[in-house]
Amino acid sequence: MRRKYAVIGLGSFGYWVARTLFNSHQETIAIDMDKEQVQKINKFSSMAVIADVTNKETLVGLGLADCDAAIISLGDHPAASTLATLYLHEMGIKQILVKALDENHAKILRKVGATDIIFPEKDMGVKVAKTLVSPNILDFLEMTEDYEITQIGPPPGFIGKTLMELELPSRYGLQIIAVRELIPENFIPAPRADFVIKDSDILYILGRKKDIDKIRAL
Repeated sequence: MRRKYAVIGLGSFGYWVARTLFNSHQETIAIDMDKEQVQKINKFSSMAVIADVTNKETLVGLGLADCDAAIISLGDHPAASTLATLYLHEMGIKQILVKALDENHAKILRKVGATDIIFPEKDMGVKVAKTLVSPNILDFLEMTEDYEITQIGPPPGFIGKTLMELELPSRYGLQIIAVRELIPENFIPAPRADFVIKDSDILYILGRKKDIDKIRAL
């Protein structure tokens, strides 16, 4: 399912978020005040823009109200990230992920509309430690360039059908290796063939990229 994302702030973190979203076939709007940063991401985004994100009219004019989610990473500019968060919240964006400087900044961001707070160094440190203590096989699974494990929302034709009815292995060469139910919150590894897909489910699929792209296009 193709979604629309805005990435505000194109330092190292924002650059790789935007590039990864774009390479995952998502519509990606990349925004920064630095011309050089915008030029770097230009070929790895749907649209790259030099803009002042502390101006609400600018954000509205860029069409960000249509975004499914926004990621804000403005480095050492807490005032700018706070204002951008507030404006995007007022514009109705449902998911706003913001890189925070510290816990106090995070509290302010939550109050003005941030749905998720990101501490990149802390989050990576926790992940590395957990990997050392309890290794996850997926972290060590070396995929070829042709294959990937990805998560997608179910295409309309999948909803209300069982995995057996969809026949994904024979029709597309794909395997649904897990399902994350959002309502209620639940994670199902290796779902049974009689599992019925709902529109609120997230599917974890293993297969060739070109085959997964066929599913995304449905």
